[in-house]
Amino acid sequence: MFADVIMPIPLKGYLTYSVPGSLADEVSPGKRVKVPLGRGKVYVAIVAAVHDNQPGFETRDILSVADNEPILLNEQLRLWQWMADYYMSTIGDVYVAAVPSGLKDDDYHPRYETCVTLGERFRSEQALHVAFNLVSRSQPQQKVLADFLALSHYDTMQGERCTEEVVDPSRDELVNFSHCTTTVVRALVDKGILMLYRREVGRLNTGGEPHPERMQPLSLAQQEAYNAILFSFLRNNVVLLHGVTSSGKTELYIHLIAKTLAEHKQVLYLLPEIALTVQMTQRLQRIFGRQLGIYHSKYSDAERVEIWRKQLSAAPYDVILGARSAVFLPFRQLGLVIVDEEHETSFKQQDPAPRYHARSTAIMLAAMYGAKTVLGTATPSAESYYNATTGKYGLVTLTTRYNDIQLPRVEVVDIRDLQRRKMMNGPFSPRLLTAVREALDSGQQAILFQNRRGFAPMVECKVCGWVPRCQNCDVSLTLHKTMNVLTCHYCGYTYAVPKQCPCCESHETRGRGFGTERVEDDIRAVFPDARIARMDLDTTRSRSAYARLINDFSEGRTNLLIGTQMVSKGLDFDHVSVVGILNADTMLNYPDFRATEHAFMMMMQVSGRAGRKGKQGLVILQTKSPDAPVIRQVVNHDFEGMYRDLMEERETFRYPPFSHVVYVYVKHRDDGTADSAAFLLGSYLRQVFHDRVLGPDKPGVARVKSLCIRKLVVKLENGVSLRQARENLRKAQMMLANDQRFRLVQVYFDVDPL
Repeated sequence: MFADVIMPIPLKGYLTYSVPGSLADEVSPGKRVKVPLGRGKVYVAIVAAVHDNQPGFETRDILSVADNEPILLNEQLRLWQWMADYYMSTIGDVYVAAVPSGLKDDDYHPRYETCVTLGERFRSEQALHVAFNLVSRSQPQQKVLADFLALSHYDTMQGERCTEEVVDPSRDELVNFSHCTTTVVRALVDKGILMLYRREVGRLNTGGEPHPERMQPLSLAQQEAYNAILFSFLRNNVVLLHGVTSSGKTELYIHLIAKTLAEHKQVLYLLPEIALTVQMTQRLQRIFGRQLGIYHSKYSDAERVEIWRKQLSAAPYDVILGARSAVFLPFRQLGLVIVDEEHETSFKQQDPAPRYHARSTAIMLAAMYGAKTVLGTATPSAESYYNATTGKYGLVTLTTRYNDIQLPRVEVVDIRDLQRRKMMNGPFSPRLLTAVREALDSGQQAILFQNRRGFAPMVECKVCGWVPRCQNCDVSLTLHKTMNVLTCHYCGYTYAVPKQCPCCESHETRGRGFGTERVEDDIRAVFPDARIARMDLDTTRSRSAYARLINDFSEGRTNLLIGTQMVSKGLDFDHVSVVGILNADTMLNYPDFRATEHAFMMMMQVSGRAGRKGKQGLVILQTKSPDAPVIRQVVNHDFEGMYRDLMEERETFRYPPFSHVVYVYVKHRDDGTADSAAFLLGSYLRQVFHDRVLGPDKPGVARVKSLCIRKLVVKLENGVSLRQARENLRKAQMMLANDQRFRLVQVYFDVDPL
């Protein structure tokens, strides 16, 4: 007997091993086996097939079998094979992306985080006064202690008891929240005021009994949409639910989930961002209790292993809520897949391979189980809406908000004119500041949207114009003021902020532009009494930080939220009356054929956070291009107009949905070698694809992590054989690999890029 196995390394196919007689009864598809490779290396592979076909080479023996039962189901294996083929990666890449690290070894160990709690001697109201006296000479220690008490709810101490449940934050969370260093925390620990301990990260949901009676009744419009979805399922396996923001799409999903569970089938519910799972988890747990499982990359590896194993057990979760990686989980009775906010770019894996789109992968997964798929959004992607309007998908619309609340009013502010007249206060127009002040004074909340994190996107010398750049990447460095470092957002490398300009020795360097950190600083100066929080990658390193930020804003402990695109993605807040888009032009002025589409979606989504409960919300949209067509379409909530313009442009220039696009990337440390390899590859591809090939060109960022990059674009119009096209692209890749001059050149593909 022989076994074809999948290795956790980027190999294009399977490796074949002999099955020793002693293991013949144990080896079967889907099980993990230990196999030797090279000299002294042993890998945990997964068996794809067992057969008796003698290969034309000498095989090595499988060493041992790790499982009594398969950890990979047949449907999962088929999905892996489809992904490797369609996205032009190796099946080894899919294995690495799909399986938690703990299942790639014989054993796994839980991860721990360092947490902070209050010292036992200080757990009373009187003792806390003593604690503040002990740190009275250190303002940083006073601030950290106050921030810790707020985070943990020890600030609700009355006598020797707290009126709110105490929650110990992680040390990293406290450091991020308080903008301090671990040295300050250590000083408080040395005084005995705070204590550190380690706890295992992550717990499986044991969330109590299901309570289906807690489902809200559907409104008339929702009931009509629900019936239309079920009717559409009779003809279509995929239905696009196009519902305006706050129209109650989630309640529809809940009713569809309940119906699926009543049929004894499972549900996969995908969200684009981990942040969204916080609110959605609370909402779904109220109804489905312990039937609900959560799965995403912020969970510890040990917990992800446990969920994987639970899904293979006799009592799996009936509903899985997760980000894109949840498509890899095993399901035995999958009946429904929901892809919420289906337009979101977060569903696309950029690096490393496989560069898959979770929406397309989820649709394929559902098809393999004979399940149905619902794609939900207020701003459908061009491809999904095209598929719905041409009959490939079903289409159901919800055009009114729940309780007939009006869509937010959008006011456009021309900041070019205001800057010329010197009327801007940093990134804020007078109209925006007035609207935010009125909201806060009336007990409402506001959100400010700036799609750049850090303090300033670049630093410049005022005397000679020198700008610090990353030594590994072709980008300027972003200033992060609270940590006093310059950071590259491509490779992650950090640099100390220079005390003087290395070119002219001037001490007059300044930050240019506005990131969320600077917006937070500037708005504190304007509204010193506001309770401000910032939501970006820097403040949400842990999953508990996500939950705390969202819960604090939901419950009114903070009233002004500053954030990147995270705040635009389906979050539901009751008391937000004003949303400010600080600079729409950063989204529009981007050299990509999807720039207009993505800008419209992001502005519409962040606008949709305003006025979800109660009166109509207000959006202040600041731009230097008030007459741009897409700005008018946002003001009028005109998706149809935007879509018509988009389709006319896409059809003229043969872009999706009228074609499939593949980006071909060439990388090498030497710029000249990358150039030569890209031009040779381009000439070969033109012989096959003719004028369908564009480039090679340098992308916007032409060097990342010390590798020089060139990009070719291949546009394959609808009707062209994609399978044949992929074969030709792989032949071109092999042609270059076989040329000794370019043996160290990396060539990879991004299929259906975003």
